[in-house]
Amino acid sequence: MGQGKEGIEITKDWNGIDQILIRNPHGASSVRVCLNGGQVTSWRNEQGEELLFTSSKAIFKPPKAIRGGISICFPQFGNCSSLEQHGFIRNKVWSYEGNNAPPLSSNVFSPHGKSFIDLILKPSEEDLKFWPHAFEFRQRVAIALDGKLTLISRVRNVDPKPFSFSCAYHTYLSVSDISEVRIEGLETLDYLDNLSHRERFTEQGDAITFESEMDRVYLGSPNVIAVLDHERKRTYVIKKEGLPDIGVWNPWEKKSKAMTDFGDEEYKQMLCVDAAVVEKPITLKPGEEWTGRLDLVVVPSSFCSEALGSLNRRL
Repeated sequence: MGQGKEGIEITKDWNGIDQILIRNPHGASSVRVCLNGGQVTSWRNEQGEELLFTSSKAIFKPPKAIRGGISICFPQFGNCSSLEQHGFIRNKVWSYEGNNAPPLSSNVFSPHGKSFIDLILKPSEEDLKFWPHAFEFRQRVAIALDGKLTLISRVRNVDPKPFSFSCAYHTYLSVSDISEVRIEGLETLDYLDNLSHRERFTEQGDAITFESEMDRVYLGSPNVIAVLDHERKRTYVIKKEGLPDIGVWNPWEKKSKAMTDFGDEEYKQMLCVDAAVVEKPITLKPGEEWTGRLDLVVVPSSFCSEALGSLNRRL
């Protein structure tokens, strides 16, 4: 299917799975979503620059998760049960909400200046064998006039019994050089270090910088944090709702070489900063619904931590 009048373009990947390109209604920025995993695989600014990292060795064939972009981790984030790491929904093929392809949907273009699509995933009979809880996971992906990327997730319990889950937006940011990047907004927080058997520590630095492998979950983080890329003179601002924790991951050299779907030197050009629910899982009673939201914007590198408060009010 080709270009829709609302700025939506649908193509098939080499597995025959739909990919949807959502264009800014009045600009050049765009976001691409693959129904494999309901995953964002590209987010471009007004200059056409790619803002997300996807590995050159990424595998786009189910049931393998795509290495890069923004994947949805549910019903767990990490490797803390018999389920596969980061859960199973990022390995499933999603559907359009209401079974309407975007150009046929009345809600693709918003009068508020956003282009968006709505996706849905329900567990299959096979899924219910290893995670026996019926749910509906709805996902909205939107791009605004100013290029802001928004993801909104809604999880509803349609099971007769309560269930609990953790989750995350596993977000691969594209950076110039990991050694030139810092994160502001996580100072003084406690974190779980996955490289030390999830032992709990307190952050001592003025900002998070990178000199070796890092795999942490910062607990009870602010709703707005900033990732500063000095060389590219830009800052990613991450705002989140319903997702109290932040995962920070870079595999560094040794682990990069051990991953078949990741280039040996690609760790230098990426950083995962994940809005997440980890420490205190969400519990839903039958019929209850949880909502989580992630907003991503890019601002000039003159942005600094003192501006977090004012930006939080503006976003």
